[in-house]
Amino acid sequence: MEVNEILQIVRGSGVRLVMFAYCDSSGIIRGKATHVSGLERRLESGIGSTTAIQAMGGMDQLQVVNGMGPVGEFRMMPDLDTFTMIPYAPGRAMVLTDMVTLDREPWAACPRDFLKRMLAKAASMGMTFQAAFEPEWYLARREGDAFIPIDESLDNSTLGTTASQDVIDDVVEALEAQGMQLEQYHTEVGHGQQELSITHSGALRAADNQIIYRETVRNVAWQHGWLASFAPKPFPDQAGNGNHTHLSAWDAGGERNLFYDPDDPMQISEMAYQFIGGIMAHLPGLTLLTSPSMNSYRRISPGSWSTAYICYGLDNREAAVRIPSRFWGSEMASTNLEYRPADSSSNPYIALGGIIAAGLDGIQRGLMPPEGLCIDTDPARLTPDELAARGIKRLPSSLLEAINELEADTTLTDAMGPLLADSYLTVRKADWDLFSQHDADFEIRHHFYKF
Repeated sequence: MEVNEILQIVRGSGVRLVMFAYCDSSGIIRGKATHVSGLERRLESGIGSTTAIQAMGGMDQLQVVNGMGPVGEFRMMPDLDTFTMIPYAPGRAMVLTDMVTLDREPWAACPRDFLKRMLAKAASMGMTFQAAFEPEWYLARREGDAFIPIDESLDNSTLGTTASQDVIDDVVEALEAQGMQLEQYHTEVGHGQQELSITHSGALRAADNQIIYRETVRNVAWQHGWLASFAPKPFPDQAGNGNHTHLSAWDAGGERNLFYDPDDPMQISEMAYQFIGGIMAHLPGLTLLTSPSMNSYRRISPGSWSTAYICYGLDNREAAVRIPSRFWGSEMASTNLEYRPADSSSNPYIALGGIIAAGLDGIQRGLMPPEGLCIDTDPARLTPDELAARGIKRLPSSLLEAINELEADTTLTDAMGPLLADSYLTVRKADWDLFSQHDADFEIRHHFYKF
């Protein structure tokens, strides 16, 4: 999309404010809006923001990170192809942005640029990536200090779809108006829990879509008098909210799925196995990029369909990597890998960039996953001796443990770059320091609203 095209759309629509949005290292969607009177200039020169924003912990507690403080600025430079009218707010529009230095170079702390760099590395290896996210979320209202879900229906219950029908119908309409193709909708296991998925796209666009999706769902729900929470575990006694991530690798022309092999017992290629091998090798540290909040580790627990172990398997929803069964008649096109220990408290650019970095390392080193990690049962049902015999280990069980694992994984931190890795680890340590001093109610209340 061109500047003149955007200006023409805005001027003919009554839009007054255009939000320049991004997602920070804490997974918080932030931004600044420009009035239409200055839009043309802002589309070409961006909007300034303090570098301190990337050193903010989850409760806006500023941390000490070199180059991120009261002195210094980056520019939010819009990616014009992400421009969208906001259908639930007719007087507004939004565009997603990259973080750029005053020298007009990508800022080393920019999460979106991290994903771009990983995709460029994949391109140099002759591949492109398609991706899709499957976010789960709750609809609830607040009564005093309690959150009350919209219903008490069961998994896939048509009764539940009736209770949330007005909200979901408006969410669907708003997503369609922003150019998203929807896949399917159903209620989930938790009371008031929803899953509405959109189709796959190029990896960068998929991450962009996740930002727009979160904004849309939360705003539409709010207009109906409900809170939509993507927090990993907003209700301690209910199922957690995952954000399962699907990926497939294609040739440079986008015509051949490089993860597909019809002659393999699981119909995946050697490259796909190597990609899985890279994920298996890096999962302890990778978990901090995909499940990065204090609340994430209430969700990741054995026997809760949240993938608490380092293993993979065909249609195994308790494995960290699931190899989904194919669609009949489109086996090649539908072959993909599903990464499951992920939730929506993550920054989608960092999460997807990290998964790709781990998988590419596996391909470059020819890492085939150990045979014992392929499993066709719930690993929580195996005894400690059986798990040890297969080499299946537990994912990090706390935010602090995941922090330590990422610090030790130089492949991932090198891929992120020193500034992004340093700021990311620093804000995660700040979250641990803060939330570990408070009780579960404090943690859940603040995560419920933030995400």
